[in-house]
Parts: sequence; C-alpha cells; structure tokens
Amino acid sequence: MATIPVIVKHQGKKYNIDLDPSTTGEVLKFQLYSLTGVEPDRQKILVKGGQLKDDTDLSKLGAKPGQTFMMMGTPGDGAAGLVRPKEATKFVEDMTEAEAAQQVGATPAGLQNLGNTCYLNSTLQTLRSVPELQDQLVKYTPAPPGQGTSGNTLGDLSMFGLGGLGSSMDLTASLRDLYKQMSETQEGFPPLVFLNALRAAFPQFAEKAKTGNGYAQQDAEEAWSQIVAQLRQKLKMNDTSASEPKEISFIDKYLAGAFQSTTECDELAAKEGGEEPIKGEDVFLKLDCHISGATNHLRDGIMAALEEKIEKHSEVLGRDAVYTKKSRISRLPKYLTVHFVRFFWKREAQKKAKIMRKVTFPHELDVVEFCTDELKKMLIPVRDKVREVRKDEEDVERARKRQKRIHDKAIADEAAGIVDSVSESVKKDEKKEADKKKKDGKSEDTEMEDVVFKTDAEIDAERAAAILEAKKELHALINPDLLKDEGANKSGLYELRGLVTHQGASADSGHYTSYVKKQGPLDPKTGKRGEEDGKWWWFNDDKVSEVEAEKIDTLSGGGESHSALILLYRAIPLPTAEGKKE
Repeated sequence: MATIPVIVKHQGKKYNIDLDPSTTGEVLKFQLYSLTGVEPDRQKILVKGGQLKDDTDLSKLGAKPGQTFMMMGTPGDGAAGLVRPKEATKFVEDMTEAEAAQQVGATPAGLQNLGNTCYLNSTLQTLRSVPELQDQLVKYTPAPPGQGTSGNTLGDLSMFGLGGLGSSMDLTASLRDLYKQMSETQEGFPPLVFLNALRAAFPQFAEKAKTGNGYAQQDAEEAWSQIVAQLRQKLKMNDTSASEPKEISFIDKYLAGAFQSTTECDELAAKEGGEEPIKGEDVFLKLDCHISGATNHLRDGIMAALEEKIEKHSEVLGRDAVYTKKSRISRLPKYLTVHFVRFFWKREAQKKAKIMRKVTFPHELDVVEFCTDELKKMLIPVRDKVREVRKDEEDVERARKRQKRIHDKAIADEAAGIVDSVSESVKKDEKKEADKKKKDGKSEDTEMEDVVFKTDAEIDAERAAAILEAKKELHALINPDLLKDEGANKSGLYELRGLVTHQGASADSGHYTSYVKKQGPLDPKTGKRGEEDGKWWWFNDDKVSEVEAEKIDTLSGGGESHSALILLYRAIPLPTAEGKKE
C-alpha cells in the first residue's frame, strides 16, 4: 500500500511525514519521535473523534495527501536528567535462580505432588498468602530439648535454621524452611521434609491407599486445622499491645476469633423449674458454613452454624434434654478462615461424601451481623464511614473521567475544525439580544460584584482535601481498645485473599487446588506495595498460572467441578491517623 504525504504541526513547526496506511498509530508516533524528540508515550496526536491510539489502524483514518494533523506534547528531561545508575544493571539471564524468583512479576513456586498430596499443597499455598506468618516464621527458633532428654543431633540442628537437616523433627521449623526454599525458585518444589514432619506429628496423614499403592488422599480441611493448631502451640511472638511485655501465640493474634455463647434448654419445664441459661466464651480458628437444602449464600450457612442443637443432661429435669446454643462473635481476627462443611460421613458407602449444592460467596464479606451487640457498636461507625469515603472517591473518579472526555473531545473537534452548531447559534442569539438592549439604553442586568471562578485543578484539590479529612475522621472513629489490638478487624469488613478448592465426589478422592490473590509489586526501596491488578494465582500442584477475578465466581459448587472448601479473608486496610492507607 502506497504511503500518503501528510503534515504534522507541533509547537508552530510543520513536519512532512509519509504515512503508511498498512501500519498502526504506534509506528507513526515513533516517526514523529525521531523528528521532534517527543517520546511516543508523551505524544497526543489529534484526529477526528479524539486522540490517536497505539493500536489504531492508520488505513481507517481516511488520510488524504497534504492533510494536516495536530500533535501536542513535550520531550522528557532528556540527557540532562540522565545519571549513571548507582548499581550495575543485571539482566535476568545473569541472575541466580533465587534472584530471578524475587523479581517483580516473577511466577511463585508451585509444589510437586508426591503421591496424593494435592490436599497439602493447596493448604500450604493458601497459608503462604499471609505475609505476617512468613515474617514470623523467619524469626522462629525451636525450643532446646528439655533437661534430661537425650535430644537428636540432627533435630537440634533445626534450631540454627539448617534447612532440612533437622527441621523434620519440628513441623514449624519445617514450614519455615519450606517457605524460604519456595521463595528462591519459580519451579515446582518437592515438600518432602515438611510432609515427613506432618506424618510424624499426625500419623493419620500416613494412611496407605486401599489399593495398597502409595498413600491415601486426605481432607485439606483436616490438614489446615492440624497445621494451624501446631503453629498456635509453637509459633510465639511478643505482644506489643499489652501493658507489660508478654508472649502470645501468632495464631491467637492474627487468625483466632472469640465467641460469646448462650446455651438454653428448649423445654419450658426446665425454665419453669428455675434452670438458668449457661453463658460461655470460646476461641475459634475458623467459621463453619453449614450447607442444607435452604443454603444459597455464605451468609445463610454461617448464620445456621451459629445456632446449634445439642443434647445433654438437665439437672432440673433429671434426664437428657435438647438445648439450643446460640453464639455471637466477640472478637474478629485480621485473617478469617471460613470452612464450607461440604463433607459428611455416608454410612452405606463408608466414606466422606460431598454436598454438591451451589453456595455463593462474596469477594468482600461483611460479618457485623454475626457479632455481639457490644462489638457491633464498635464496628458499625467505622464500617459506615468506610462506605461513605469509598462513595466519595468513586464520585470524584467518575467526575474526573467525564471531565477528561469532554476536554479531549473539545480539543479534537477544534483541531479538526468541527464546530458545535447548536452552541454557536445560541451564543449568536444571546449576543444580538444584548446588543439590542444596549442600543435601546435598556438593561435588565443587575450590577454584581466580580465572581471568582475556580479552575478544574482547584476543584480537584478541594475534593482530595475533603476525602483526606474524611479518612482522618474514619481513623478517629476506631474504638481505642480495637486500635490497640493489632491483630483484630476494626471495621467488620473482609476481602477475599485465598481459597482451597476440591474437585470430585468425596473427601478421600478427587483433586485439591488453591487460588491466591496477587499482591501489588513490592518497591525494594520503600518496602511498600503498589496497586494490585485484581488477578489471581492458581496453584495446581507444580503448575502455576494467572487467572482473572471472574474465575473465582465460578467456584461456588453445584457439581463435581472445582468448588470452594476453605476461604481465607483479610480485614480491609484502613487509613492511618494521617489519612494514608495502611
């Protein structure tokens, strides 16, 4: 296809360009870059209908020989801004495997299936999404053997973090070493040492398959519960919120919540006989979502699990009776685990069968309604303010986009010589009317003081200041007791960060995988993370792939396909006293 000679005007100069209709806007921008020195990403080339995009097909512009286009934009700082880098540039092919694995955008390591160990792999990948856990594991040192115990020479070496040499004697040390090894590779890693530690600590996971070949498939929820229980016992940290320094379990701080419960006999005779309701407090490490024929959403299942029937002896009645135990949450952890109770023991089949029913779950979970009245009073003002600030931010963003569209269209129309005939006609009529009144000596206008109109930038600045002030007000609403509890949720709102899924008809068969939400890129200088792109990592044993957020919505169940079994939620981040995001 023959080229078309056109003219591009930029800062008062004209440039003759041979436009090739078989190429895209990106090619034209690079042609102009060689002539004007304005980088392609800083160029605004105005064409009919708006700005020229990189992927625009130039043949669709309908350009004619001699046609003039307008370009705006200025070069960057150029050579004046160039300085010699403090550190020599290192290319990926020159990096070690560990260095490459820690680069921005690197694919995280998968875990090899060592024979029906997908239940463990999916559990480990989801737990690994808790950054505080990884930070605390790095500091972990096993307690030395007690006095009078012989100890094991290799086992004692795990005190010094010597990889797999002795960590097999300690499940927590094995997990520490495994996560460190996973951070240094992008390949599928074999979790053999940790698997041996798990089977040594909990022999149920060493059960052989009924066929006699290898090990049996296990329930991922059981593996999750046993690992978390072991971490709760072994992984300790200093409690900075306490008035006096003391040790606290990491799990109790970040993953454990508390219930307040009331247990009352269902029979009127017990109440008339003077039997008082029994009040109690319990710690929970996960919320159960019970599934029945009426369960359609996560909320339904959680609400059902908070009210249960139990049979126990009544002193007043002198016999066993049915009691109702109602529980409400009195402390919300920063990380909330929710378990879909999909498996039940099917006596005739002698196995754990699966409830296939579809149960939807949200990306953002509001748990305020499950809490005690006392905790609700602390959470509701913060939650409502969060929603108010979000709405303000969304309104500002919509206004900014609308303003930009109008501005870009006006510039493009002006450059293309397009005139809004209706607006021009109105302006002319108004001018004629004003001139006529002036000629007749009549004027209906009332003299007014000068009005100062604000620029778009000033309006935007005022909106930003108002939102910042609202964020400071939000922080001031946080209850002082909750503010001191670093590991607690302070708004009642959670965002979904990870989940374990199961494919198949029973817990002892099928296949487990996990999904973990991608974190924003880490800035090595500030240690802070950038904006997230909303995508997820799918861990299918040693295969790791990137999926869109829409994929998560397909994991609600409804058949033997992948359905969520464990959900891991994290408290939404709140602004600091200065109005900045945590």
